[in-house]
Amino acid sequence: MAELQMLLEEEIPAGRRALLDSFSNLERVAEYCETNYVQSADKQRALEETKSYTTQSLASVAYLINTLANNVLQMLDIQMRGALYSSDRWQINLVNM
Repeated sequence: MAELQMLLEEEIPAGRRALLDSFSNLERVAEYCETNYVQSADKQRALEETKSYTTQSLASVAYLINTLANNVLQMLDIQMRGALYSSDRWQINLVNM
């Protein structure tokens, strides 16, 4: 139960916050890239920098989503095992009646 509690109270909320922070950061990166491209004399360099930031940002978001999804699946697995255990105990009690 400690593992489930940690997932529910710490890991999953932290993963959600990280995704929300990433969303804010992505907006700032997009604004920077747009401004940089408009103001840059070397458009090709600005475009390559934008591609690099985009690749890094997408990789970061994919990692955060993967981590959060794994935590949610782990939580569901723990809950399912608990439900199956309770169901088995309930059936045993019915048989013993």
